[in-house]
Amino acid sequence: MTSADRPSSSGPADLRLHALTASAADLAGQFALAPLLARILRHAIDLLGCESGSICTVDEVAGTYRKEVDVGVGCLSGQTFPLDEGVTGEVVRARRSVIFDEYSDVRGGHISREDRASLHGVIGVPIRWDGAIIGACVVFSKEPGRRFTGEDTALVELFATHAAVAIANAKMHALAAQRERDAAIMAERERVVRDVHDTVGRGLATVLLALDSADRDLAGGGDPRHAIAAARTATRSALHETQRTVLGLGPALLDGRPLNEAIALELAWVQSTAAIETRLVVAGEPEALPADTARQLFRIVQESLTNVIEHARARHVRVGLVYGDRSVTALVEDDGRGFDLATITGRSSDHSRGLGLRTLTARARLLGGSLDVDSTPHWGTRVRAEIPYVSSEPVDTSQFRWRLLLVHENPIVRAGLVRLLGQVEPDIHIVGEISDAMQAVEAYSLLRPNVVLANLDLSRIDGVQLTAYLRAADPAAAVVLLIDSVTDDRIREAAQVGAIGLVEAGADPAVLARSILAAARGDSLLSAEFLSRFTASLTARDTHPLTAREREVRALVEQGLPDKRIAAELRISVKTVEKHVGAVLRKTGAANRTVLAGQSVPH
Repeated sequence: MTSADRPSSSGPADLRLHALTASAADLAGQFALAPLLARILRHAIDLLGCESGSICTVDEVAGTYRKEVDVGVGCLSGQTFPLDEGVTGEVVRARRSVIFDEYSDVRGGHISREDRASLHGVIGVPIRWDGAIIGACVVFSKEPGRRFTGEDTALVELFATHAAVAIANAKMHALAAQRERDAAIMAERERVVRDVHDTVGRGLATVLLALDSADRDLAGGGDPRHAIAAARTATRSALHETQRTVLGLGPALLDGRPLNEAIALELAWVQSTAAIETRLVVAGEPEALPADTARQLFRIVQESLTNVIEHARARHVRVGLVYGDRSVTALVEDDGRGFDLATITGRSSDHSRGLGLRTLTARARLLGGSLDVDSTPHWGTRVRAEIPYVSSEPVDTSQFRWRLLLVHENPIVRAGLVRLLGQVEPDIHIVGEISDAMQAVEAYSLLRPNVVLANLDLSRIDGVQLTAYLRAADPAAAVVLLIDSVTDDRIREAAQVGAIGLVEAGADPAVLARSILAAARGDSLLSAEFLSRFTASLTARDTHPLTAREREVRALVEQGLPDKRIAAELRISVKTVEKHVGAVLRKTGAANRTVLAGQSVPH
């Protein structure tokens, strides 16, 4: 390798300016990486009076580099090589530009044997971005005796800067496109979840009412077959509607019908199912609505009617459909028992209904509309949803994301969880990060998250105690715990005090995100793999009450050794010793260490 500071042999200044200007112009609005890098490389090669070269991207973490483009040498584009080989490897090791008088001096070069003999002088420069080497630009000379200079190096480094911009732009464009795809997937997932929730809720309400009717028939000596047949029909209908929802087909009642006719059929279902008197009022001149507007309004009316059947104990329900100049409004009014809206939205009572109202609001706002609920105990409920025919402004969906409070003592783990959840589930919004579990209850009352994600193995108070405190403050609090092992005895205690989700710390980020979303909706999601290992651990625990390490700890406790001495003997931390002693006490039923020392060690 020779020094990169020799006299100039570059072309005229105007030729150089033309090449640099053309290279810069290529960057404007271009994101396809390979063609752009090829053009940049050709500009550099031509300006140096050479015939061949290559541009690679570098991944120093993985210890590899990838050939992106080759010009005038054997086609290696798309292939990956270790960073201890080739000109790129020399550039990364030197952390600067390098020059070779002969290509044969390069260690581990990848040029084919037939091309290798024709190559002589070589220049390689790093492609840098934000202080890191993200690639290398290499130019080969086939002219015997050609010696690259320091001015040649500076020139290629200018083109390397253009290549850095191209690579960074391509990465940012790809990331933006991926996030856009993720957002579309999340929006579709939310649509499916909302629609399935509505469809299944409506179907189950019908089934339950039919089964209640069958019970009454049996108790009164009547024939329950008619009610059972109605339940069977409702089940088939719910299954059919759920399948349509998952396929994105929308409610079957809207097929070939305007919105008012579909709502009329829905009211007929209400009247036949719950013996509630119904009425539909249509005001204004009906217009053909966009498919999504009609679907969301229908779902709002449908779920509102389902709530009437399940909760209101109403005798009358009226639905209004008002076509205005710029928007369409749906109203659902009943004369049922009503409820305290402040209590429901405060989540201190009926958690499921609170989530239901949130879903109704989200449906309207996703189309630029609004939803109002007015209810008074013993005086009925009125739901009013207004959606514009055309949304005038893009809708900020961030307000519909699930709010998560994160409780973990390790700042690195917290940062990792924030990043991972942001990547796999855009609909999760982390509203707070708490390191001290003692502050979590106060943070919960201030931030009102939908879910709390906490580590089971917290100091001072562990995840079990934290769950108990949160559930005492709010019986609807949804807590998901990160656990180190399914064999931890505290898992049972966590479930008993109300933890709604349990996720192993090493689980896939997508599994963690799905568990958080399930908890936000009041559901619990445990994978089959988790349940299998948990069941196996219980079986093993019943067969061998103490682990090998726990038996070692117990033997030393029986000798009267303090925790620090036990930790030194076993070469583990004092905290780990305390954990094992606690597990031994729970498994043996011993009240304290003195009682434990008086028991025989199980074998």
